[in-house]
Amino acid sequence: MHGEFLAPTLLALVCEASFGYPDALLRRIGHPAIWLGAAIDALEKRFNRGPPGPRRARGFLALALLLAPCLVGAFALQRGLLALPWGVAVLALLSSSLLAQRSLHAHVADVARGLEHSLEEGRAAVAKIVGRDVTRLDEAGVARAAIESLAENFSDGIVAPVLWMALAGLPAALAYKAINTADSMIGHRSARFEAFGFAAAKLDDLVNLPAAKLAAALLALAAGGGAAWRCAWRDAGKHASPNAGWPEAAMAGALGLRLGGPRNYGGLSVNGAWLGDGRAEATAADVWLALALYRRALAALWALLAIGMALLLG
Repeated sequence: MHGEFLAPTLLALVCEASFGYPDALLRRIGHPAIWLGAAIDALEKRFNRGPPGPRRARGFLALALLLAPCLVGAFALQRGLLALPWGVAVLALLSSSLLAQRSLHAHVADVARGLEHSLEEGRAAVAKIVGRDVTRLDEAGVARAAIESLAENFSDGIVAPVLWMALAGLPAALAYKAINTADSMIGHRSARFEAFGFAAAKLDDLVNLPAAKLAAALLALAAGGGAAWRCAWRDAGKHASPNAGWPEAAMAGALGLRLGGPRNYGGLSVNGAWLGDGRAEATAADVWLALALYRRALAALWALLAIGMALLLG
């Protein structure tokens, strides 16, 4: 890690955890993820046409056209800000918009509270954070879906942007966010997106892999035992995603649960593998335990950055 970027990265985490992304700002100008999504949608409409071979090539071109202005613009902005007396603070504020500690906690907590009231409220809350068909989920299915989403998004919504931010600052973090958003929008194995989204899906796998393993290690550290890491090491490869399996399996081992398994997306049944060998009957109480583990893992991430700063300054 380059010491120049550790301070704004840690400060960005503090800012986002303290007040998140203001609703007033969201209503007035939107959010970086919304801007990136609009750009991806426009590129997809322009280039995703023709037979599979050319569409795959156009997918690479579209991704390059998405990333180039992100990298160039963010690099120029970062360089200018770091030359100013209060530039680090401003850079941290801007970078905090690429993190999701506070919002992730809030959304998953809403699922736990909903489940404590009724199954229907739990389903409504979890539908906001997962893409599966929630109408078929029982209480255990809703709880597992929330915990799985918490684990996966801890990795790709927090640890990954923090890692790239600490390595190379705002340009790398914004480029990561663009790749991850593109993967979520077009990186699907469907007739429409399999060829065009190939580049986004493969690049997302690549840039997320270090963070996925780090997220699993942080969850295992937060759990205070080796069960979480052993489960991650054993079961991560069973997951259809080369990255999501790491934090999800670590979470399963830490909580003594089984996560994953069969699920439905838009009427299609996916026979997913089970991760962990504990209980499949998760409850709202398990969601609260997962959130407590998540907070400890965040604290470990903050501490890792602080230790890195102390070592570089010392």
